[in-house]
Amino acid sequence: MCGIVGWINFEQDLSHHTEDIKKMTATLIHRGPDAGAIHCSEHALLGHRRLSIIDLGGGGQPMTKQGLTIVYNGELYNTATVRDLLLQEGHQFSTTSDTEVILTAFIEWREQCVNYFNGIFAFAIWDDDQQNLFLCRDHLGIKPLFYKQLPDGILFSSEIKALLSHPNIKAQVDYRGLAALLSLGPSRTPGDGIFKDILELKPGYAMTVTKSQLNCWRYWDIQSKTHTHSLSDTVEQVRCLVTEAIQRQLMSDVPLCTMLSGGLDSSIITAVAAQQYAQTNQTLSTFSVNYEGNDQHFKGSAFQVSQDGYWIEKMQQAFQTKHQEIILKQDQLVQSLKDVLYMKDMPSMADIDGSLYLFCKEIGRDFTVALSGECADEVFGGYPWFHEQGEQQHFPWLRSTKERQQLLTPLWQDRLKLAEYMHNSYEQTVKEMPHFVGDATEVKRQQLFYLNNMYFMQTLIERSDRMSMGASIEVRVPFADYTVMEYVWNIPWEMKMAGGMEKGILRRAFEDILPRDVVYRKKNPYPKTYHPAYTIGVQEELRTILNHKKSVLHELFNQEKLHQLLESGGKSFTVPWFGQLMAGPQLIAYLIQLHYWFDHYEIEIVPF
Repeated sequence: MCGIVGWINFEQDLSHHTEDIKKMTATLIHRGPDAGAIHCSEHALLGHRRLSIIDLGGGGQPMTKQGLTIVYNGELYNTATVRDLLLQEGHQFSTTSDTEVILTAFIEWREQCVNYFNGIFAFAIWDDDQQNLFLCRDHLGIKPLFYKQLPDGILFSSEIKALLSHPNIKAQVDYRGLAALLSLGPSRTPGDGIFKDILELKPGYAMTVTKSQLNCWRYWDIQSKTHTHSLSDTVEQVRCLVTEAIQRQLMSDVPLCTMLSGGLDSSIITAVAAQQYAQTNQTLSTFSVNYEGNDQHFKGSAFQVSQDGYWIEKMQQAFQTKHQEIILKQDQLVQSLKDVLYMKDMPSMADIDGSLYLFCKEIGRDFTVALSGECADEVFGGYPWFHEQGEQQHFPWLRSTKERQQLLTPLWQDRLKLAEYMHNSYEQTVKEMPHFVGDATEVKRQQLFYLNNMYFMQTLIERSDRMSMGASIEVRVPFADYTVMEYVWNIPWEMKMAGGMEKGILRRAFEDILPRDVVYRKKNPYPKTYHPAYTIGVQEELRTILNHKKSVLHELFNQEKLHQLLESGGKSFTVPWFGQLMAGPQLIAYLIQLHYWFDHYEIEIVPF
């Protein structure tokens, strides 16, 4: 797992600009603390930071073979299969790395190579003979890739901060970017990097860049088909696909563990991994996260009905894992707000992101790879909004549009038109959904799945990547394997809800290997802190920020409403800012990050 950067200029000799690419590459050292290197040719500079996971001695990057040079971030889970195909075609290998397999696959199949891959990846291949660049991102966008088109070429990177460190790039946000941030944030419009003229290669897309043109295309998308399997066959197929995805992702030459909350998703991953480890007399290590004082201050709700301890213990006993609970302190969460902002390059899910970052840092003391149950709720329909009745004309995790708009000053309400931006984003995404055959109710629910895949899931995937790589570990997400997604997309809702429970088909698929209590536990989200000390901490920080009259918070927001929000501990904002849990102190923390963002990156607001 790594960080990549590149600068292509078809008109200029870049050999005199190696210090610039070194500076850009250095911004990604957290993504690859083990090694760093650059490739320099007349019209291409490529940089790479490495987190060594496979073929620790070989596989260094940038890697050159037959005039082609690759920088790559990710893991190819079917490396052995693709290597065997290439050996049959007469190719030879000097390493056991997946990097060389991807590069050799491009030599053999050119742009069609991606059709052979199962993994998480973002990579760039420079052809020095043909003077062109190939960029590609994995099917579901697990690994990031941003770019900025230049008059004579392109800049690209795993993270926006590397692009902003280029001497000719200014940190600017126009009204459209600000509208996107404040209407959809912390989610983003697919392909939009928020910063002016910085774009994102979308999941399932590839791109070629030549002197004369930039050509971008979608190589993969969900396909709607008639589901012909019986319930029993569907259960078996779900079990097979999920198990295979987990087993593929257990490959590692460094220590590996799982994140275990005791919920259905992380428990399935832990069970399959523990059984695999037991075959070679190994013990699986598992980790969970909690907060100092949460036992005394936890408040159950319809979304978060209980804490996780009981179910974690059930799983630990059932599979004899070596378990460790990480307890986070409230002051750590407040202090982490700056760190996670820098990791994401824009305001995030506040302490919900910060806790994952701190959690990963603790895991990283002994492990380099962790498996997470992320994305199962998007794929199988686990969220409450999948089960709510009524006509849906907006993103269901964004119920705060009116309140967001009213928090702004009248001038910025008129300039940004948050409700209009949100509605247009919703309508555009619905139009892009693959054709689905069914009655109006079925089509509407399938639209909701598509919206989740394109927005909510991408927010959580981005969170997982930035926070884990910020802590220099790799988090893998087996439920986001595209083979699982392709199959489950077409399972009828009644089957997905087998037994009348959310994710019922997934529960049935694994009910014979998990403790019954775990199988039928009501869904719980990622845990957050309920300690009043956190609220006090973010209140104090925001109060200090508001003493700085040059803060962007004074420019954008209605000061009376801002102070009401501050003094009420966030309670004056009556609906969650985002999702189910980003409310109250989390909104205060988000505003703190907004201030940090403008201040740290020295952002200039410009018109459209």
